[in-house]
Formats: sequence, structure tokens, C-alpha cells
Amino acid sequence: MLFALGPIAVLLANALRANEEILAFPIGLPFPPQWSNFPAAWETARFATAFRNSLFVSLTTVVGVAALGAPSAYALARLRPRGADLVATYYLLAITVPAQLYLVPLFFAWARLGLVDNLLGLVPIYWAIYLPFSIFLLRAYFLGLPGDLEDAARVDGCSELQVLLRIVVPLAGPVLLTLAVIVSVWAWNEFLFAATLLRSAELKTVQLSFMVFTSSWETDFAQQSAGAMIAALPVMALYVALQRHFVQGMAQGGVKL
Repeated sequence: MLFALGPIAVLLANALRANEEILAFPIGLPFPPQWSNFPAAWETARFATAFRNSLFVSLTTVVGVAALGAPSAYALARLRPRGADLVATYYLLAITVPAQLYLVPLFFAWARLGLVDNLLGLVPIYWAIYLPFSIFLLRAYFLGLPGDLEDAARVDGCSELQVLLRIVVPLAGPVLLTLAVIVSVWAWNEFLFAATLLRSAELKTVQLSFMVFTSSWETDFAQQSAGAMIAALPVMALYVALQRHFVQGMAQGGVKL
């Protein structure tokens, strides 16, 4: 707990100190606290615009991953098409391949498609990066579900899509919330693809806007610390709000692999 909360405590303390104090003593208590660092960091980094962009990218990524991942995982777990195990192995291998390997060819492809400097251009990339893990997690959960309710729904005349939407998805609420937390955090914190594809200041995400505090000649560590706290607060609030479902979903999603 000390190792986990220690850096956050130091970051919060530096966010409330003057930059001159941090340069003199990197670790110290804020006396008196400089609350003005937070509104100054908000204005310097233009976080109002950056938060809107990051929220849009994160939400569309989560919705797309859930909408594409749940049917795919259900098909692999329940319908068992020919080559299902091979496809599951392919997804497992895709998790281990660094996404940075695709950066250069993706940039040229996106430039030809006119998707550079476009927030919508990031979303399909994030879908492709996060879907293998999502399908693997959901498939493991679906394999652990008893099939009696699904069989009863089929007897009542439900199609496979209706079984998925009316039976399986409601039962998979905890693991879907877990997936939403994980994917939203990944999309919120992603930097490399956003830095490569986004150029306009009005399209910058939170992680790109955070770089404004560091220049070639100097760094305002006080505002940088305040900006880091502002950028991290939505993620921490999301985890705290969904902590019980997150732990439950991770436990249930690891029943069978």
C-alpha cells in the first residue's frame, strides 16, 4: 500500500507547492498550499478541450469493443465453429504482439484514407488493439456460465442473437463492467498512436495536452504535478466507483482459460 500510494502522495504534495520550492527540495510538504496551481494547469494545458476529446475516444472505444467482442466471444465459446480453438489461439498471440509494430504502416494507410488528424481515426486502431484481450476475457467467462438458461431460451424459440442479448449479456454484467474499466483506462492513457496521428491543438487528448508543461528549456514541476493529478482523477474515480464490480468481474472472468 505504501508503494502504491507513496508516489500519489508525493505528486499531490508537489501539486500544492511552488515551483521554486520543488526545484530546491523535490520532496516536501506544501506550506502554505498553492491551490492556484490547479486552475493554472487547467488553462495552460487546455484540459477542457482535451477532456472532451479523451472522453469521446474512450467512450467510442469501449462501446465498440463491447459490441464487437461479446458476439465474437459468445460464438467461440458456445457455437464452436470449425477452427474455434485456432481462432482463440490467434487472439492469444495477438495480445503478445506489440501494437507499436504497426505504427508506420498504419500511419501511411491512414494518411491515404484521410484519417490523420481525426479523432475518429484513432477509434478503429484502439478497437483492433484491445479486442483480442477483450474477446479472450469474455470467452473465458462465457465458458464458465451454465448452459441451462441458454437451452431453455432456445426451447422457448429464441434465436442465438436473442440468447446472447437477453440471457448471456445480462449475466455477464460484472465482466463487461470490468472490461469497460480496463479498456477505458487504456484508451484514456494511450499516447503513441494519438501523438502520431493527431496534430491540431483542438484535437489533442489529455495525454498529449499534458506534454505542454515540459519545454526544451524549462519545466514547471508545480503545474506539471497539478496537471498529472487532474489527468489521473477521472481514472481513479472510475475505478473507485466500479471497484466491487471490477474485482468480481476479474475473478469470474478467470474461471476457465
